Amino acid sequence: MARYFDVHPDNPQRRAIGQVVDLVRGGGLIAYPTDSCFALGCAIGNADGLARIRGIRRLDEKHHFTLVCRDFAQLGQFVQVSNTVFRAVKAATPGQYTFILPATKEVPRRLLHPKKKTVGVRIPDHRVVQALLDELGEPLLSSTLLLPDAEEPPTLGWEVKELLDNAVDGVVDSGECGTEPTTVVDLSGPEPEVVRKGAGDPARFE
Repeated sequence: MARYFDVHPDNPQRRAIGQVVDLVRGGGLIAYPTDSCFALGCAIGNADGLARIRGIRRLDEKHHFTLVCRDFAQLGQFVQVSNTVFRAVKAATPGQYTFILPATKEVPRRLLHPKKKTVGVRIPDHRVVQALLDELGEPLLSSTLLLPDAEEPPTLGWEVKELLDNAVDGVVDSGECGTEPTTVVDLSGPEPEVVRKGAGDPARFE
């Protein structure tokens, strides 16, 4: 049965944030809200958590996982960023975008796209997520909480707990969440490619 954390959206309680981070550090898998929609998250080195996310979402090996980062400095540890890409990403963060970029050696091989050696990264504009990342001190390995056969992600914490009570270890609830995933932009090639149109305005990359 998943633990349920009711967290204030504007002033996240330190005790609750600490308990969630302890769960993540202990190998737990959480469902948590972002500035786009709910996501599944675990520690970067958590191979079992990665496998559980794949199982819940029925993902193949070509799926791009996302490292949800606290800030640009942290993001830069895990992906290679040219000057041009730096300016483009900096202008769009924090926000509702996921960027696919070549990974550095800091990223475990199992997280990489098998052919491209790329990984997704993003910096959300969400106080609860920022509080979690501040406490954790490293990115959350994440994937959008979109269940197989579902047209949209769940929007409410109690709904997520009901759906995934036996599949995750914790559910973070900070109020109603959106249904539109991030806009995904592949910046690993010579030209930006909008892979998925979502909550972030894709026009700036088209």
